[in-house]
Amino acid sequence: MEPLAYRMRPTTIDDVIGQEHLVGEKGIIRRMVTARRLSSMILYGPPGTGKTSIARAIAGSTDAKFRQLNAVTDTKKDMQIIAEEAKMSGQVILLLDEIHRLDKAKQDFLLPHLENGRIILIGATTSNPYHAINPAIRSRTQIFELEPLTPDDISTALMRALHDQERGFGKMDITVDEQAIDHFVQASGGDVRASLNALELAVLSAPEPVHITRQDALDCLQKPSFNFDKDGDQHYDIMSAFQKSIRGSDVDAALHYLARLIEGGDLPTLTRRLLVISFEDIGLASPQAASRTLSAIEAAERLGFPEARIPLSQAVIELCLSPKSNSAITAIDSALSDIRKGKSGDIPKHLKDGHYTGAKDLGHAVGYKYPHHYEGGYVEQQYLPDKLKNARYYEPKDTSKSEAQFKQIYDNINQRKKK
Repeated sequence: MEPLAYRMRPTTIDDVIGQEHLVGEKGIIRRMVTARRLSSMILYGPPGTGKTSIARAIAGSTDAKFRQLNAVTDTKKDMQIIAEEAKMSGQVILLLDEIHRLDKAKQDFLLPHLENGRIILIGATTSNPYHAINPAIRSRTQIFELEPLTPDDISTALMRALHDQERGFGKMDITVDEQAIDHFVQASGGDVRASLNALELAVLSAPEPVHITRQDALDCLQKPSFNFDKDGDQHYDIMSAFQKSIRGSDVDAALHYLARLIEGGDLPTLTRRLLVISFEDIGLASPQAASRTLSAIEAAERLGFPEARIPLSQAVIELCLSPKSNSAITAIDSALSDIRKGKSGDIPKHLKDGHYTGAKDLGHAVGYKYPHHYEGGYVEQQYLPDKLKNARYYEPKDTSKSEAQFKQIYDNINQRKKK
């Protein structure tokens, strides 16, 4: 017998749980089905949110032939068989799992069949199609994003499975405690497949008459489902929220996202981003924070998980509560902007290498004033090219005593330049 999650997949568009923005009364996919005007599409979103279910429901609602392939494991010959079937029947709906991994040979074979409409392609992926899918396929499909299922959606799916007479457990004598349902819902992480698999395990492993308690639910779904794909959209969203929480000095939010990144287990990417944050967002407001962050990263890399969480947590808390300054990154970006606009100019002659001009003043060109020969280690002279001699890239912040001191020195030097 097929698994419960497979048996409970919807057969028509009306059976789909959640995704109201796509299959609800005014949803675009429902409108396409109602009008019998299907076009190829890509469905993307986290695992267990209904990509395959929607594809099957579309086929069930239109009486079209439905076939399913995997872009990795199935061959071009498998696609040729479906193409021949489409020629005979007029149209086939093809669900192609992991479409982001479709190779060029298979893609080139599919394209003409998408063009003439004989194959209605429904690609399924957890990766962002705007980044992961070839433009040739992307331009011939509509792209729809699926949202994570809500707790109410998961609960609806579980109750439907328990009461369905044909596909579910409706014919069995089953009692399920409310606390057990709550655990299946909360621990599934929005993945309806995970919740149905856990329910099935609980039912099939229990003596009759079946009574599922919260402890049974805990035993069957011991660790909450956590969707984490280090190459997927969600990973980058978490990483973005992590940095923005540190930048916003919200310790608790930053620790929350740190915990999610730790649970994902991608230590190299996490530590790289943490080091970037220490320079980009704290920067000159607390120059020592970057070196301490690097020490924490080195400790984390030596320790590995789970102990690595301790120095990482320490670094995150310090960065959150440190004064913030982005003056270093804005300064270099401003300078780069001028370079990329073609604003450069000749290097002043007195700054050119004296080894090539025959000068003997400490290896520097004639006319160069050696600052260490002057009081305070400073002497006024032009360093920027003529075109940019008045350019100012560094804009100091006053968010810390450290950068306030830099600001005072910088302002003093600029005042002396103007004299």
